[in-house]
Amino acid sequence: MAAQSFKTLSPFLLSPIRSKKLCSFVSSKVSVRLSHATSNFSSDELPCTSSSTSKSELKPGLYLVSTPIGNLEDITLRALRVLKSADVILSEDTRHSSKLLHHYNIRTPLVSYHKFNEREREASILKRLHEGEIVALISDAGTPGISDPGTQLVKMCASENIVVTPVPGPSALVTALSASGLPTNEFTFVGFLPKRTSLRRERLQISSKEAATQIFYVPPHGIHEFLKEASTIFGDSRSCVIAREITKIHEEFWRGTLEEANKHFAGLQPKGEITLLIEGKTDLDEDTPSEAHLEQELTKLISGGHCLSSAVKLVSEATSAKKKDVYALALRLFGNRSGS
Repeated sequence: MAAQSFKTLSPFLLSPIRSKKLCSFVSSKVSVRLSHATSNFSSDELPCTSSSTSKSELKPGLYLVSTPIGNLEDITLRALRVLKSADVILSEDTRHSSKLLHHYNIRTPLVSYHKFNEREREASILKRLHEGEIVALISDAGTPGISDPGTQLVKMCASENIVVTPVPGPSALVTALSASGLPTNEFTFVGFLPKRTSLRRERLQISSKEAATQIFYVPPHGIHEFLKEASTIFGDSRSCVIAREITKIHEEFWRGTLEEANKHFAGLQPKGEITLLIEGKTDLDEDTPSEAHLEQELTKLISGGHCLSSAVKLVSEATSAKKKDVYALALRLFGNRSGS
């Protein structure tokens, strides 16, 4: 059908006279449609990319501006307008953010704002906001406050009745989820796991029992450790998607089971931030695990430094086995080590 349409239109397209008439016709149609389209918006709703944007078009307050997670073309027109109009831009890394601002010829002053200086910056930022300034907050990439600085500042602004305006845009977790092929109707965003082994495993235990898709942020140097722990807790057969360098030249979506992921990445050291998704638990009413399986899990935990009571708790939470049965097995295997 497409080929037939092309053959029918090709003589018309090749005719210089007809082509000229077509361009004139399309141009007039586009002009009419644009005039109708723009008439449906008020002046302050229209995107403005002019460098002469008036600050009076924006209300004073804090603006949470989402920025590209890799590809600079992913920034929105509204984000550019806010960044150009702001009195100051709070930035997680001023050197990193200056590249984005330079690319779009934005000369708004940058002030560093990150997890190490949040407390000391709060007073001066709130003062500027109370004085009626427009303050924009950006992170290195994505949406501020999502596994990035900003949550505490938003909380303080809300408590002092300062207007907080989100300027939506790129977000690694949503971008990865949309292209993952895993269920999107329900998901849990976990973000970065705790550094302490015990806390990290406890969080994974909780995620392993949920039916929703689980989404994690994993630093590249921690991918091997994460996959090993996830395989132990979720099970080797659980499907996962590893999204890396999203929107960049070397963007990669790797799909397979956790067991396959361990084998694939064993000899690799991937670069760039990783968004890792694991499918939710599909069989919530599974049979009671075998004693051999329980023994294996208990041995791993106790060998890793957990006391008996802690190991029993983690294993019973991760499986459908009753806690008293797991405890009885642990006592039989290891004796009473509750105080160890």
